[in-house]
Amino acid sequence: MSLDRPVTPDPYTLLPVVPSFAVTSADVTDGQPLKAEQVYSGGNTSPQLSWERGPEGTQSYVVTCFDPDAPVVSGFWHWVVVDLPADVTSLDTGAGASDATLPAGAFHVRNDFGTADFGGAAPPEGDQVHRYFFVVHAVKEPTLGVDSSATPAVVGFNLAFKTLGRAILTGTYQH
Repeated sequence: MSLDRPVTPDPYTLLPVVPSFAVTSADVTDGQPLKAEQVYSGGNTSPQLSWERGPEGTQSYVVTCFDPDAPVVSGFWHWVVVDLPADVTSLDTGAGASDATLPAGAFHVRNDFGTADFGGAAPPEGDQVHRYFFVVHAVKEPTLGVDSSATPAVVGFNLAFKTLGRAILTGTYQH
């Protein structure tokens, strides 16, 4: 089954330009297929991420994973971690299992699977290659100003006004 649709744009090129900084991973190689551990039907485990400190004035971070190639207008949110303290510059493999595995003060909002954790890659079988944007957003306030009941869209709206910088690592997957 091919859904035969055009490739969606990189959603981050549609946002206001902010400085970039580096993010790396022991589990995700930029532009390459995700490992089985990051696939929903595989290990369903969040990847390890490390990043440089954000631009001057960074007071917290938000980490997201978004698939713009999902066959819905809104794309698909796989992971949203809010209010990581400014002194945190990495997450271990599996940190997205629950709020208890995140640094103190940080929390998840529900992803599009309806759970407050990391949900791995899960494109429709036979669909085109999907891109998974793992993004670290440097935030200019100590908290984003949302709670765990917020949707990823509300988190994104708040990020539009509070982001100082952005670090992006993109993995791919095709079922």
